[in-house]
Parts: sequence; structure tokens; C-alpha cells
Amino acid sequence: MAAHFGVNVEEIQSSEAVPVDGLLTPGTPLLIPEALGETTPSVNILPDSEFVFASTAIDFDTSGYVAQAGGYLNQYTQYLSVIGDTAGPGIVDRAALETSVNPRFLLALIEYESGWITGQPSNLAQRDYPLGYVDFLYRGLYLQLRWAVEELSLGYYGWRGGSLTELTFPDGSTLRLAPDLNAGSVALQYYFSRRLNQADWMMAIDPNVGFPALYASMFGDPWQRAGAVEPLFPGTVTQPEMNLPFAEGQVWWFSGGPHPPWHQRGALAALDFAPGSVDGGCVETLRWVLAAAPGLVVRSYNGVVVTDMNGDGYEQTGWVLLYLHIASKERVEVGDWLDADDRIGHPSCEGGMATGTHVHIARRYNGEWVLADGPLPFVLSGWTAHNGERPYLGTLTRGDEISIADEEGRPYSAIQR
Repeated sequence: MAAHFGVNVEEIQSSEAVPVDGLLTPGTPLLIPEALGETTPSVNILPDSEFVFASTAIDFDTSGYVAQAGGYLNQYTQYLSVIGDTAGPGIVDRAALETSVNPRFLLALIEYESGWITGQPSNLAQRDYPLGYVDFLYRGLYLQLRWAVEELSLGYYGWRGGSLTELTFPDGSTLRLAPDLNAGSVALQYYFSRRLNQADWMMAIDPNVGFPALYASMFGDPWQRAGAVEPLFPGTVTQPEMNLPFAEGQVWWFSGGPHPPWHQRGALAALDFAPGSVDGGCVETLRWVLAAAPGLVVRSYNGVVVTDMNGDGYEQTGWVLLYLHIASKERVEVGDWLDADDRIGHPSCEGGMATGTHVHIARRYNGEWVLADGPLPFVLSGWTAHNGERPYLGTLTRGDEISIADEEGRPYSAIQR
């Protein structure tokens, strides 16, 4: 809050008791000095639950919606690694599930940028680059969605964590973000500021004629849906007890401090751990990744295991844990129930970019990635995560003990349960 309003923490007052750490209870009155000049419009244009893959989208039928709309996306296919030729709606669903971004939002963004949902691309650029980012390395729908989600996540989670307070436009001009915006609205403001000058940017975020108007015309009033599930983080929520994801007595390396849970940019929500080994690189290991907390396995494929801690079978409700780079050999299966410390599988390099055998672990709550160093810090067996100067750096601390993230496994990165 202090970062958003440009004040010191000590300057914020309240007539009610305010916790030293953790979350503020929604509705807590705060008295904050007015310290900012010109800002972006302080009009909230997108609920948080319409950006993240929250429970309001559990039953959304992407394929059905796209088929009824009858546009280019309905006939589009793209070859994706591991799963092969994939229809357009399936690509959207895969991106939504992997990144935990609402499929409604992704469809609206595609329609706004290229008209793929209800019409046909009007030129070659719209066909190859449906989200408007013209770069051969991001050609095709899946990679275009990857680029867009990374940009949007920098806005959403940068605002959540207090590191983003200002927009910079292509011409170098800047504008302070209005301090009373919600994260979903900042995500949109940030996304459009990356490619549009201020005049066109104002049109894009205009709730009457811009993207928010298109969104409402496609899917109805998003604020009405949000009213049933927000706030996504009640003030009383705390992280359940979680263990380091390996056996007691073993020494592992803290190989990656807070960094994005999926792709290369976004929420600093994930941590990496590598089994101790004299051999570097992607080598097989007999060591096991253990469940950090109880949960129902709802995904298990291509190096990915996702567990749902409340057991309802939905990744969009309650606490969820993502484990990445789990070897296919002896990996748990969908439908398995895991108690804390049950075996998940072996760490590996499977399931994405990796330079060495390790496990990558991240948390979600009600569909939103939970920042590792934030009001709900990532705490594993009493070790608390802290950000470094950049992604993948950082520390874990427990009392006066400290483990410093290091991908080379130097002694100072050793950690033990």
C-alpha cells in the first residue's frame, strides 16, 4: 500500500488494529496522505477474478463458445510439442491452465487484437501474430499467448508485490499508476502501455469503447461474476503447513530463489531445489520429490504434477501446489491422494527448460499465483523465502540459518530438513 501511494509505511494510519504482517482485512479503513500528482485513470476496468483462472471460469466451455462465434480460431490448428496438432480452442485452454489466466480473458484479448473469435484475420500479420507482437520467435497463437501472458503478469504481479508503480510508454513518457487500482486493471493498463502511445492507450482502456467494453459484450458483466468470489484473498487466509519437498536428513541445494512459476517472466512465485550430486547437468537420480502438503493429484504429465489441497478436484479453488520437472518414471497418477511426505516422483529435467536435475515448486490460491516473498511468504519446514536482486536469486532463512540460492550448488546453498 505504501508503494502504491508513494508514502512511507509509518505515514499510513487506521482507526483499527492493523497486522504487522500478513493480509489486511478487506474494508479496513486507512488514512493515507495524498502524495501523488497526475496518475492513470483510477477506474477499475477488470476484476482480479476475470484475469486469473478463478472458480467463475471452471465450467466455461472454450470450444463451445468459439464454435458458436464461428471465426478463424474455430478452424485454426497448430502443432505443439508433446501433444501434437492442437485446435485453436485447445491452445487457449492449455495456455489458461498452464499460466492460470482466465480463458474468457484470453479469448477477449485475441478478439480485440485480431478479430479471430468472430471474424477472419484481415492481413498476414494478424494471421501469424494474432496478439499484435510481430516477432518471428513468437509466431503462432501459442507463443503469442505466451508473450501476452508474460506482459500481463508483469503488470498484475508487479502491482501485487509493490515493485510496479509507473507505466513507461514506447516514446519514453511515463505515468504514475493510480494507487487505488486493483491488480486486474493494472495488468491491462500495463499490457497496452507496452505498445501504444498515450492517446491510443487511453482508447484501449476506456470502459465505454475499449477492451473493457468488448469484454462485457462478449461475456456479460464481469463485476457481477466477481461479486460471487472476490476478494480472492480473505484477510484471514494463511499458508497451510508445508514441508521441504524431500526427505528428512538429506542435503539438497537451494538452486533457484523466487522466480516465475511458468515461462520466463511473471510472478516471482516459484522455488527450485536440486538433489545433492557430484554430477552436474540432467542426470537420473534415485532421490524422491515428496509431497510438501496433502493433496489430490489433478494433473500428471510431461514433467508436471499439480495437487489440489482441498480435494475438490479443481485447480481454481483453495490452495494448489505445482511441482515441475518430475520424471515420468514412477511418477504419481491423476486421482492419487497424497499425504505430506508421500512420494511424487524423481526430480529431472523433464517438462521444460532446465540445465540440471531439480524440482520447481510454486503455490496458487483461488487461481492466483502466490508470491514467494509477500504477505503470504513461502514457508517450507520453517524456512522462509526472500527475493533477491533479480529472479532466481534470493535466500531461505530459518532463525539465524540462511541458505543462498545458487544454481551451481555451492556450499552456501545447501539446505536440510
